[in-house]
Amino acid sequence: MAMRELRYFGDPVLKTVCDPVTTFDKKLEALVTDLLDSVKPAGRAGLAAPQIGVSLRVFSYDVEGLTGYVINPEIVELSEATHEIGEGCLSLPELHFDTTRAKRAVVRGVDVRNEPVLVEGKDVLAQCLQHETDHLDGVLYIDRLPKQTKREALKQARGKDWFWRR
Repeated sequence: MAMRELRYFGDPVLKTVCDPVTTFDKKLEALVTDLLDSVKPAGRAGLAAPQIGVSLRVFSYDVEGLTGYVINPEIVELSEATHEIGEGCLSLPELHFDTTRAKRAVVRGVDVRNEPVLVEGKDVLAQCLQHETDHLDGVLYIDRLPKQTKREALKQARGKDWFWRR
């Protein structure tokens, strides 16, 4: 198992829009394997490449018995129905805030052979698909919080030992 070190809030890679994958080779397969291995520990639902320091559009997920990955994902459908759902992030450990997410999401992308992939999820899987795709666009879930709640999240983050400082 190739567990990769996580990047934490404050690290610029987490706020960078990731590059699309254009080369489908052994290096990409190794990245996908690392993402899948790194999302397996209990309490993890998804992991995007920038969270392990790689600025490419790839994420893995492991939600309610469904495990997989998507390369070059794009959200192609979100339900109009939304809900407030408790959300956290491996790059902001110990912080949890209710976040508004679509109840259903559909993501389209490709696999390591550049073959089409379509992942559809409801509730927690839908949340994960939205959260991980956001990571690839340099968006953290706290960016989606109401202004006052985001202010509180930032205050809490800056006081944590894991907060990335230059």
